[in-house]
Amino acid sequence: VELPDLKGREEILKVHAKKIKVAEDVDFNKVARMASGASGAELANIVNEAALRAVRDGRKFATQADLEESIEVVIAGYQKKNAIMTDHEKRIVAYHEIGHALVAAKQTNSAPVQKITIVPRTSGALGYTMQVEEGNHYLMSQEELENKIATLTGGRAAEELIFGADNMTTGASNDIEQATKLARSMISRFGMSDEFGFVAFETVSNQYLGGDAALACSPETQARIDRKVTEMVDTQYQKAMDLLKTNEEKLHQLAQYLYEHETITGREFMEILEGQREV
Repeated sequence: VELPDLKGREEILKVHAKKIKVAEDVDFNKVARMASGASGAELANIVNEAALRAVRDGRKFATQADLEESIEVVIAGYQKKNAIMTDHEKRIVAYHEIGHALVAAKQTNSAPVQKITIVPRTSGALGYTMQVEEGNHYLMSQEELENKIATLTGGRAAEELIFGADNMTTGASNDIEQATKLARSMISRFGMSDEFGFVAFETVSNQYLGGDAALACSPETQARIDRKVTEMVDTQYQKAMDLLKTNEEKLHQLAQYLYEHETITGREFMEILEGQREV
């Protein structure tokens, strides 16, 4: 079964919300946009988690904030109340997450930033940047995919810029995996390479069971693909680094604000970025 689209997610949320009491001003469309990629079961979990959160707080109905926090619980796990990061680690994570957000905001085709947090989660994430698409997105251009790779590299680029190449951490492991996978798909599946053109070297089997990918080419071609993947990611990494260097003052301001507050909204982020909020 395919994952529900925006309208489908909104309707599924409404069906499950009928089983609990919710505030009259809940915006299910916004919740559905924030829960992009969620399955029907995950959407049910989001509503149930919101109800539990309301009960724990002694309230008789679930609010918009309950539903939004529940998305984070389903995506990244509960907040780890007993996780204690050192002051230096906390500062690194703050710069890492702002690196992602700043690179995303400075690229025209990146989804707007919704929330940035450096509160550790039970999934193992020390922080994350939530981006929300404005609507359904069925096709992505080469520029949008390149921007996405640049955004993924923004965290590591910020670490290198501020703390030096010798002090980079393991925090970017998932970013590296996603960026590499995306670049490889662009070259071997989407025909977005001048060198290989309109040819597919990779096929995906079991699309709904994990999506195993298999390369169908010679070892020599595979080596050329590997080189192109490396070049593509390196190019976007350098783009992210250039954006951060150009906006280094804002990077410091935003990272300090996130370090002090631990969680900031997309609105706060944009107000600081545009100079509308004092830091």
